[in-house]
Amino acid sequence: MRTSILSSVTLTSLAPADIPVGWSNPQPVHALHFLLLFVGIPVLITLGILAAVYLPGVVRGESVAPAGARTDDQWFGGRRDPAQLEASQSGSAQLESAEKTHEGTDGEAGGAGGTW
Repeated sequence: MRTSILSSVTLTSLAPADIPVGWSNPQPVHALHFLLLFVGIPVLITLGILAAVYLPGVVRGESVAPAGARTDDQWFGGRRDPAQLEASQSGSAQLESAEKTHEGTDGEAGGAGGTW
């Protein structure tokens, strides 16, 4: 590995660094032009995207702050009635009674089983 890196560095240092024949010799780029091209344009694009995302909500009067108006929790399947909550809490009693009614069980509910 070390020899491959050393040989690649040695071989690239031998390559000529002159501009090839037939190519133009460009003028150096001014710092202001460089900053405009590589900093200014991306900043303008970013501001345009932010405006496209936030302005419709601001026009509608919505809060865009991170701690804005909180919404209710969204539960899939909706909220359960108190009667359903009581039934789910007494589910362990239903399992115990199911264990007692089956013959030949060892006291554990659930699981798969079968007989021939």
